[in-house]
Amino acid sequence: MRVLAVDPGEKRIGLAISDPSGTIANPLTVIKHVSRLMDAAAIASIAAEREAGLILIGQALDDEGQATPQSRHSVRLAEAVRVQSTIPVLLWEESYSTQEARTARINLGASRRKRRGHLDDLAATVILQSYLNQISSQRPTT
Repeated sequence: MRVLAVDPGEKRIGLAISDPSGTIANPLTVIKHVSRLMDAAAIASIAAEREAGLILIGQALDDEGQATPQSRHSVRLAEAVRVQSTIPVLLWEESYSTQEARTARINLGASRRKRRGHLDDLAATVILQSYLNQISSQRPTT
């Protein structure tokens, strides 16, 4: 099953998609934030086009696991996507995903110049891969 991951931001929304087996996360695209309803419609449309079986929306929590203003934004976005799509929507803890994406870009040898700019699609990839790894570790081995 393909999974579409969403890294919601104030200016841009990063998207990542898994392979059909739900094992490997890949960056997909970045969409510009317009409004919650327009963003939700775009996410629902992309998920349907890519035949996703699940939409995963990143939700940053504080160090005690409590909601933050950004996490409440994620909850409202998830609710809007649920209204626009029949695909299940799941919130997933995504704290530090942008920092992990930045570190990954550095580890891949990207120059300082190429490291500038948005990391939204890579952050969505980090969120998605953490979910896929968690699900994989819970599957029974045969």
